[in-house]
Amino acid sequence: MAANDKIRNVGPKSAAWLRQVGIRTQADLESLGAVAAFMKVKRAGFRPSLNLVYALEGALMGCHWQQVPDERRQELLLQVDAADAVLQASKGRPVGAVTTAYGPAADGEGGGEGGGEAPSMESSFGFDDPAGGESGGESEHD
Repeated sequence: MAANDKIRNVGPKSAAWLRQVGIRTQADLESLGAVAAFMKVKRAGFRPSLNLVYALEGALMGCHWQQVPDERRQELLLQVDAADAVLQASKGRPVGAVTTAYGPAADGEGGGEGGGEAPSMESSFGFDDPAGGESGGESEHD
């Protein structure tokens, strides 16, 4: 790789990650964009910090990563969050709000849409109530 092909703002560890996902030059980065390149690294199983997306955006803008304007950083965060949601959904993981299901369907026994009574507080969290369900959470040792 020629010296002028080196991607600005990228250290050796990040450069290795990028190479492993097929991003070797500034032209490669330009064709993908900062967020798509960041997500390729993430999908490959690496755990980059958000500084990588800022570094890549800085490389595209021709500036140091710390000079990427706050407004643009916020846009990048929104784009990364959206891409993360798609990635998590593709892995079959729930995205967004916490959902609660109970009744026969939640137990894997079929039976329609939820149904049944709501579980007690003790079982709804999957662990025993440390207060023993009695005095509203105060313990004997307080």
